[in-house]
Amino acid sequence: MSHHIVNIDSPGCVVSCKNGQLTCTGEDGVRQLPLEDVAAILITSFSSVVHGALLIEAAKHGVALVICEQFKPVSLMLPANRSSDTLLTKAALELDKKKIDALWRHTVDAKCMNQYLLAVNLAPHHEKLGALEKTAAGKMQSKEGTCARFFWSIYSEALGQENFHRHEDGFGLNALLNYGYAVLLSTMLQKLFALGLDPTLGISHAVRERSTPLAYDLMEPFRPCVDWRVAQWVKMQEDPADLAITKPFRRFVTGFVLEKVEYFEIELSIQNCIEGVVRSFRNAVLEKNTRLYKPWIPQGSKWVG
Repeated sequence: MSHHIVNIDSPGCVVSCKNGQLTCTGEDGVRQLPLEDVAAILITSFSSVVHGALLIEAAKHGVALVICEQFKPVSLMLPANRSSDTLLTKAALELDKKKIDALWRHTVDAKCMNQYLLAVNLAPHHEKLGALEKTAAGKMQSKEGTCARFFWSIYSEALGQENFHRHEDGFGLNALLNYGYAVLLSTMLQKLFALGLDPTLGISHAVRERSTPLAYDLMEPFRPCVDWRVAQWVKMQEDPADLAITKPFRRFVTGFVLEKVEYFEIELSIQNCIEGVVRSFRNAVLEKNTRLYKPWIPQGSKWVG
């Protein structure tokens, strides 16, 4: 398939197609790209205008259009021939348990190592770092939960939040983290839809009505990127106890997807790194080769989130 995933996020832009060129006209001028080089178009701008001619030409070229509200995909438009191509879905359904377990182990290994590297950055002399490192590098069955306990203890103490307990609900620091994870989930869903992966076919998270377990699975190694961004915000506040989701915070945390990281010696924004990981997962599923799946870990064992 073609390589480019085009994100339309400029307010008031007009998106059209002329002479085989995807054209975006906005305040900063006109930008063009051959439609034949595009895999998908993500529209996150709330005030963009999309020409009907683009919808037809995109269908002819096999290009998916993902329409988002508040960055979360709400509509997926696929060409008829692409929506009926079940090769990828068939490959995902045929994965045996051994391969599914291997994919999840790769994911958990990356998440745990990323938590350790972030903890080193936040509290380089913390007494629990040794235990966290040993667990992150180990193969124990309860690895993910054990690393989480060490990590959140180190994380909260580094931010002056000693009584903190991680919850999916709650207020204060929990609310900030949950908002950041929602942004991460939206970004992951964008890339999954754009690359033709069904987010309901996960490798670990439970399947529930209207859930997207694969998005939750693959976003795990990127959660520390949100944790790092939230930590930066907390440290900038005059009163660490006064933590609320404000407009400045929403603007600040949403920007984490543009931070630069290294992925196999290439510097990418986090959102493009997510795309690279999703592409590797897609290849692993199609080829039934779990070694092709490459979750993100900071290069050279150094946190660069």
